[in-house]
Amino acid sequence: MEACLRRSGKRLLNPSSLSSSSRSIYPLYSGYWAYSIRNVSTVSIKGAGNIVRKGTGGRSSVSGIVATVFGATGFLGRYVVQQLAKMGSQVLVPFRGSEDSHRHLKLMGDLGQIVPMKYNPRDEKSIKAVMAKANIVLNLIGREYETRNYSFEEVHHSMAEHLAVIAKEHGGIMRFIQMSCLGASASSPSRMLRTKAASEESVLRVFPEATIMRPSTVIGTEDRVLNRWAQFVKKWGFLPLIGDGSTKIQPVYVVDVAGAIVASLKDDGSSMGKVYELGGPEIFTVHELAELMFDMIREWPRYVNVPFPIAKAIASPREFLLNKVPFPLPTPVIFNLDHINALTMDAVVSENALTFNDLGIVPRKLKGYPVEFLSCYRKGGPSFGATVSEKMNSSDI
Repeated sequence: MEACLRRSGKRLLNPSSLSSSSRSIYPLYSGYWAYSIRNVSTVSIKGAGNIVRKGTGGRSSVSGIVATVFGATGFLGRYVVQQLAKMGSQVLVPFRGSEDSHRHLKLMGDLGQIVPMKYNPRDEKSIKAVMAKANIVLNLIGREYETRNYSFEEVHHSMAEHLAVIAKEHGGIMRFIQMSCLGASASSPSRMLRTKAASEESVLRVFPEATIMRPSTVIGTEDRVLNRWAQFVKKWGFLPLIGDGSTKIQPVYVVDVAGAIVASLKDDGSSMGKVYELGGPEIFTVHELAELMFDMIREWPRYVNVPFPIAKAIASPREFLLNKVPFPLPTPVIFNLDHINALTMDAVVSENALTFNDLGIVPRKLKGYPVEFLSCYRKGGPSFGATVSEKMNSSDI
């Protein structure tokens, strides 16, 4: 009986017993023909071209963008990576630090969409390797202070020009975004702003289609302005106001800056070769911004006015000793000489400049959600106390 069943089973599974029509639909191959019958698809393939867009626009879609984001592990970089990945772009993340420096970025995109790549900013071959598969390059590299290894000139000017040259030689880079700074000028008292202006000139000379973004003071959860002020206040009980805090600034929310970058990539090319000044909807003095910080951390405002000459005298020793000692010097927090020089001039958006409005974005006001992260500095916990506005609203009730 068993022999009869085995013979009948062989006849049923014999490829010669299948009809000619079945063989034409399901091609069989010796050795694994039985699995071919089960797994082959009957859906006809309609031609495969270069897929530009596919999906509904979410993180599992294909936007057609393969972006190399230099400086992706920095403050602004994480928000740019998040917005690019959210629309289904593949993001190449060059990093030069530890293997954990990019770990938080992996979660922002779908599987395989965020690709960390080790590189050396002084090695041309490694830069070409991280740029090889890209069609968009974003340069977010920047520093607010110098170190023994990297000067303003190298970080802001030389690296930017080098990236633009390699991107131009690549041939397949459609867009190049250069991150600058509001107030960048060859006549600025700040060396950082002067090197930023030199980088803009060099990038546009090498890559005329590049887009320049000039954000004002950027505010957000990981910022280096309000966080440092709050930390200083919690430690010392007061805040130094350089130059009486009368300098005018136009702070902007970091999410809006990232949104402006992505909006420039989505347009029809109208932003190519242009310079955008990105400032928030409100102009503050440094003193007014400090008042907002004190209000959010529920501390009584205490200031020490430091005139510019005295502030420069306090900050000068670090700059003098920077390249004269064989060990790294502490990171400047409040008394950063270059930042003090920048505060001698107002930093607001020019009257005829291209702004958020030209990119179809309405920037958020700082009061409210953009500065709620400061609640972590309240001595009684996030729910401790009440702001002045909250007290006024409760009294109206």
